[in-house]
Amino acid sequence: MYRSLEKSRRALMQPARPAPGEIFPAIEVPKLGGGSLRLGVPSKGYDWQMIVVYRGKHCPICTRYLGEINEVAAALKELSIEVVAVSSDSAARAKDQIGEVSPDFSVGYGLSIEDMKSLGLYISSPRHGIDVEGPFAEPGLFVVNEDRELRMVDISNVPFLRPQMPSLVRGLRFMRGMTEPFPANGIYA
Repeated sequence: MYRSLEKSRRALMQPARPAPGEIFPAIEVPKLGGGSLRLGVPSKGYDWQMIVVYRGKHCPICTRYLGEINEVAAALKELSIEVVAVSSDSAARAKDQIGEVSPDFSVGYGLSIEDMKSLGLYISSPRHGIDVEGPFAEPGLFVVNEDRELRMVDISNVPFLRPQMPSLVRGLRFMRGMTEPFPANGIYA
């Protein structure tokens, strides 16, 4: 009986996940280097945007993954896809971690718990002595088109389960090269 009560409690706590084809939530966060970053709204010169949510400075797997994204950033730029990354870290922590990557894409910080929930992300609490400032988002990756429609979504509850960048770039190249718009998959109700 306890397991079924715990399962019901967890089901009520899970945030709604954004569905492919829906309009991406309007979220604005501060950007490293100044200004702000509008998630889901491609910057001038791009018509799509890939938003990567990473766990933060405490996560060495995130640092490696940001490096892998940096390796394909030029290929994504050729496809008119802007790459942005964001975490809940403070500016100082984000700057420290991003300094190890020197990315060719914009990085935001200060993602709020409310924003994490609106994106349907898994949220973890500080535990086991990890060096974090507070609750943080587990990984998420979203691809949004020029109309702010969500075209791809990948949400994980652990740092080592993420899309492989070379495969993702091949898929995006395929989608962008089609003469007809690629349908929003996964919307069967």
